[in-house]
Amino acid sequence: MNFLPVSLEHFLVVSAILFSMGLLAVITRRNTILVLMGVELILNSANINFIAFSRYGQGSLDGHVAALFVIILAAAEAAVALAIVLHIYKTYNTVNADEVNRLKE
Repeated sequence: MNFLPVSLEHFLVVSAILFSMGLLAVITRRNTILVLMGVELILNSANINFIAFSRYGQGSLDGHVAALFVIILAAAEAAVALAIVLHIYKTYNTVNADEVNRLKE
């Protein structure tokens, strides 16, 4: 079997597709959980870019460290956001972002 080598452009295309899907989810969805999943897709596309540029660039570990930082940040963001969503559900019995307009009270 003759496999083609994977180049930097392949990683960038996959990352752009993931970013587009995440942005589409954030813009079009009303469900807060799906919006959070879109944000996670956007962060994962950034991680792919960090790792790809680290691999095909100078070969240093800077991209890996940045990707690890983004993973830690995404885990903290998910924990806090899910706690907020659970509180909103308990208060308003919905997780749709459009229906929750009394947060300022």
